Amino acid sequence: MREESVNTACGFCVAGCGMKVSLDNGRAVRVEGLPDHPVNSGRLCPKGASAIDYAYSQDRIKFPMKKIEGEWKRITWDEALATIAAKLLQVRREHGPEALAVVAGMTVLLSGPVGKGLMRRFCDAYGTPNYYSVDSMCFNPHLMAYVSTFGNFPVPDINNSKCVILWGTNPIASQPMKARRIASAQANGAKVIAIDPRRTASAKKADMYVPIRPGTDCALALGMMNVIISENLHDAAFVDRWTFGFEELAGHIRSFTPERVARITGTPAETIRQVARLFATSESASIVQGTMSLDQSRTGFQTARAIAILQAITGNVDSKGGFADPPLLPLRSLRLREMVRGKAIGEYKYPLAYRIWDREIGEGQGMVLHDALLTGQPYPIKAMIVQGSNPVLSWPNSSKLKEAFEKLDFLVVMSLTMSETAEMADIVLPAGTFLEKEDIMEIYRSESGIPYAMLRKKVIQYEEARSDADFWLELAKQIGFGKYFPWQDTRGVIDHLLEPTGLSADDLANGLAYGSIRYGRYEEKGFHTPSGKIELFSETMADLGYDPLPAIELAGEESIGDAGPDEAYPLTLTTGARHLTRLHSQLHNIQKLRKLNPEPLAEMHPDSAERLGIEDGEIIRIETETGSIDIRARVTEDIIPGVINIPHGWAEANANQLTSEQPGDPVSGTPVLKSLRCRAGASVPAGIRC
Repeated sequence: MREESVNTACGFCVAGCGMKVSLDNGRAVRVEGLPDHPVNSGRLCPKGASAIDYAYSQDRIKFPMKKIEGEWKRITWDEALATIAAKLLQVRREHGPEALAVVAGMTVLLSGPVGKGLMRRFCDAYGTPNYYSVDSMCFNPHLMAYVSTFGNFPVPDINNSKCVILWGTNPIASQPMKARRIASAQANGAKVIAIDPRRTASAKKADMYVPIRPGTDCALALGMMNVIISENLHDAAFVDRWTFGFEELAGHIRSFTPERVARITGTPAETIRQVARLFATSESASIVQGTMSLDQSRTGFQTARAIAILQAITGNVDSKGGFADPPLLPLRSLRLREMVRGKAIGEYKYPLAYRIWDREIGEGQGMVLHDALLTGQPYPIKAMIVQGSNPVLSWPNSSKLKEAFEKLDFLVVMSLTMSETAEMADIVLPAGTFLEKEDIMEIYRSESGIPYAMLRKKVIQYEEARSDADFWLELAKQIGFGKYFPWQDTRGVIDHLLEPTGLSADDLANGLAYGSIRYGRYEEKGFHTPSGKIELFSETMADLGYDPLPAIELAGEESIGDAGPDEAYPLTLTTGARHLTRLHSQLHNIQKLRKLNPEPLAEMHPDSAERLGIEDGEIIRIETETGSIDIRARVTEDIIPGVINIPHGWAEANANQLTSEQPGDPVSGTPVLKSLRCRAGASVPAGIRC
């Protein structure tokens, strides 16, 4: 018997918690948090603690398979790679390189720069611009808005902040280690404000809870600006020296009085004033924006712009306790951009989703794929490789996307389990978990408050599973791209990436803190924008026909976009709230997590339930213009009246049967998933277990 332990980084969220894995004859038998890791200090959330169950789940795909006459047949990796390479060469020869699309899921994005980087490099070498990811429906509007305002992507310096606004985020459920940092700041005197339609676990611990109608966040931000500017609470010296377009902004927000904004948001006018004053007068202040909650509305991009502007006009940018820009390792890029000639589908309509000035955002808008696959316009997609994603379940309008995928000539899915998307594939490949990959885990934008990187190590080998990186390295050589992929293994790629840093993989083996956050760097070089200042008013946006200042689309004084009363669909539906035991559609098969969260629930206020004649625990039917599902009701005071909240990623009550892929946000193309019109009523169809 040979016992050993390996230090590595968890891969279930962006935090990258330090993890010690104990092995017995090569099999993982125990996981613990690393006590000296700056993010988790020895703790693991329920997901991280379930890593072994996840890795050895009986549901995992064990070997490559090919679908022959509707039946799955086991094949070798060599056969799988040869078949894929031959088909991709045929597609490129007959239809051009743009006819291949690839889709990356969270397991790829969270793995590190090696797996994602090799995926992008392969696309470049092949010549296709059609790379898509889950960011098409979350995070990208947030990223785009900050870059177009600041020229970079700063993050809240929570550790040093005296006022923290949790806007559309519930870190206790989504990022528990960040929740610990917020609690620490609160213990040190910071005031914490939670803005959310739901009184979440994080909101209950806040000093102030601010209820708001889904989809109206941009209006609230504009109302806060009205108070701050009209009461001269803004940082006049910083605004005069380092912002562009303040006069235009001041004129724009005059009509957004607290009283008017109260009618739109449902947030009391005096509460709006109170939040604005506290934020503006605190010694330092930062807004923690939800990863996707604010993005998935008609004003997703403009809401993030408004949040950025709130930070700017109060002088809380590149400052201690405000927004800060921690250094990242200067890794070498793996891209071969010069080899791509065409434009991604979606880049035509949403150019800022691909590039802002010289900053590449870097992907097409995946929500255009439904129609592109069905119509062949603007050009046909014939083959697709889906890695670490289950779009048929987790992307909007699941029924339509499934129909679209049926139009593909060739579909390859690399997955942990036989997902709904994998079932549609021609070839299925066994993916490795984060315990079976070697990569660099750089704490995403200083999640711990200090720049820190760690080598994610390959700890175990499960059956014939391979890492994302190994797949792309081998496929590249099989297809004839060997000169662009000269590395023998993943370690060679890591050394290549690290070369500009002067570090080696061994230096990162047990974690490495590097550098420190520097505040006020703009005083040396300004901001990386056309004006050299923070762009409150964006001429770039105006030139493209977009609103140059954060704007809202009103559909009556009490509704925005798809939110608000309607005779046929009188309720507002919000989808996708996080739970500590889940990562999108993953981990539903882990029994000890399932016990903590056994089924999806539709949350609604008692007033709504009484009006609809719905009892707590009853199976109800929720309908939108797109579709309907049956789900169990949970009646709770912790949600505002008129709103229903349901989780996503559950096959037995798929929220994406209710959602549409049609673009809501005109700048990013992100769909509306947080403020949909819906109706609900009691329903007990045959076969539903009560």
